[in-house]
Amino acid sequence: MRPLAFTSRTVATATAVVAPQERPRDPSSSTPEIDLLQPQRRRIKDPKPFSDFLTDNFNRQHDYLRISVAERCNLRCVYCMPEEGVPLSPDRELLTTPEIVLLSSVFVSQGVSKIRLTGGEPTVRRDILPLMRQIGELRQHGLKELCITTNGISLHRKLDSMVESGLTGVNLSLDTLDPWQFQIMTRRKGYDAVQKSIDRILEMNRLGAGIKLKINCVVMRGVNDREVLPFVDMTQEKDIEVRFIEYMPFDGNKWSKNKMFSYQEMLDLIRTKYPTLQKVQDHKNDTSKTWHVPGFAGRIGFITSMTHNFCGSCNRLRITGDGNLKVCLFGNAEVSLRDILRKSNSGEPVDEQAFEAMKQIEMARRRDLLTSDRTPLGLAPNEMELLEVIGAAVKRKKAKHAGIGELEHMKNRPMILIDSTSQSPSSCNMPPRVQSLLRNGHFFTHGPSSFSQQRLFSQTRHAKSQDDSNKAKLTHVSSSGEARMVSISEKTVTSRIAKAACTVRFSNGTAIGLIRDNQMKKGDVLGVARIAGIMASKRTPDLIPLCHPIALSKATVDLDVRGDDRIEIAATVTCDGKTGVEMEALTAASTAALTVYDMCKAVDKGMVIEGLRVVLKDGGKSGRWEME
Repeated sequence: MRPLAFTSRTVATATAVVAPQERPRDPSSSTPEIDLLQPQRRRIKDPKPFSDFLTDNFNRQHDYLRISVAERCNLRCVYCMPEEGVPLSPDRELLTTPEIVLLSSVFVSQGVSKIRLTGGEPTVRRDILPLMRQIGELRQHGLKELCITTNGISLHRKLDSMVESGLTGVNLSLDTLDPWQFQIMTRRKGYDAVQKSIDRILEMNRLGAGIKLKINCVVMRGVNDREVLPFVDMTQEKDIEVRFIEYMPFDGNKWSKNKMFSYQEMLDLIRTKYPTLQKVQDHKNDTSKTWHVPGFAGRIGFITSMTHNFCGSCNRLRITGDGNLKVCLFGNAEVSLRDILRKSNSGEPVDEQAFEAMKQIEMARRRDLLTSDRTPLGLAPNEMELLEVIGAAVKRKKAKHAGIGELEHMKNRPMILIDSTSQSPSSCNMPPRVQSLLRNGHFFTHGPSSFSQQRLFSQTRHAKSQDDSNKAKLTHVSSSGEARMVSISEKTVTSRIAKAACTVRFSNGTAIGLIRDNQMKKGDVLGVARIAGIMASKRTPDLIPLCHPIALSKATVDLDVRGDDRIEIAATVTCDGKTGVEMEALTAASTAALTVYDMCKAVDKGMVIEGLRVVLKDGGKSGRWEME
């Protein structure tokens, strides 16, 4: 592939340069001298603000982009990948190399100065070296750092070429210094290869390579917490930074709070051996809290996502393996950039041939703009459309992610993957153009999927395209318009769950008082309603004609008296079967509400049953959905 000729960004701070000395003008010359540097000087004198597309509503400027370039991994870390593995995606669903380069150029044109390649394991990508070489060419257009997150298994074989391509930083994931423990935690051999990669980086740094080496260690109580001190000892002679990461919840890693070894616990442990441990001044956008043992060559850091978030200074955006933009690591909202990019190629993946054609068209367009003060943004023909969608997603980024109590129950991709169907953004406060894109299916809806990212996570089900939405139809209606029961014979058995909720609202406080004191003539209102709801869930197919009979695993109904005017009802139903249990949950909740009405109508005829809805469903082909 020929080198790209990207131009500088139009909406970003101009790079500061040293202006060359001006030559004395010849006074005898009658021809006025044309100042070729005038446009450049004007940009330096009046620099444009950082790209609004990459600035959120909390004034956080996102100049750091992480791109998942591989779905596969050559390890099976216990906290990262589910023991049963993850489904791999068809090649056409993943970003091609030209698409990754195109998206990189778009973000660099808007002010991104740091790109990190993640996975899966990025070094297993067949063309990782050519890909890094092409991204490295963006250094002449504002890119300052090109980094990689890796497990280090095969890094030593590719490191020299990566450095030649512009590699500036390596985050190496290593959770133990014990070869046998390594094999247990990763379910694979390879400890010696990882150490070889570390040694090679240190050797190259002694020769002036200047690679920032950080070792990431996920600390789990009862698993590797005893190795915190040996990792600290490692920094005594080696100029590296070891970063201890609080164990975080992702789908498939069976996270529990008891497994988490907190930042404060790690500090207390280290101080038992190194009481002189000192805090180091952190940089503005650091994710880690950095410490140093006086006299040691290296440093240690702590990534405290669970106990002390660093959301206030977050400057990171993520692109998943299938081209979804993810604005928060712990969020489940994503938007497809891949589909927008492919619109210019008739919906097909952008391969080398299509990329060459795009470049020729764009170069011709640029020749017509040479005399203009406007600088083109990049090579993507529909780049402004991309930027509008990116800007809308960034503007919807929240001030901070959820806390421990919420994170452990949130649906998020397995750590090995970084992609999924995500929450669809509302169209309020969005430009009309973006609302149009939203209606046409560029924004994903909520649910899991099958893709990859560094040691992050993912799983992808894709948003329905416009063609798919046009074909939407009622499943219980035949082509002739007659009602029918849907066949589930071809479906696979999966674990399924559904939760429904509703409210019984009273017109006065009499009923609530009697319920609390258990003084209703008909008996225990809450107890009877609970049993009625559970019984009703098992009789759903007798009430709803086209529902399949299902062997339920569990049904629970909770009734919560709120204040003096209402009872909140929540019904949860689970099963292992071929079809969902939303109707069973709705039937349970509504029947419980009707029972409350029946038992209280003598003292309050103005009761209202309201808000019956499904609030959660999971399992099956469509994955997880949850009401906001």
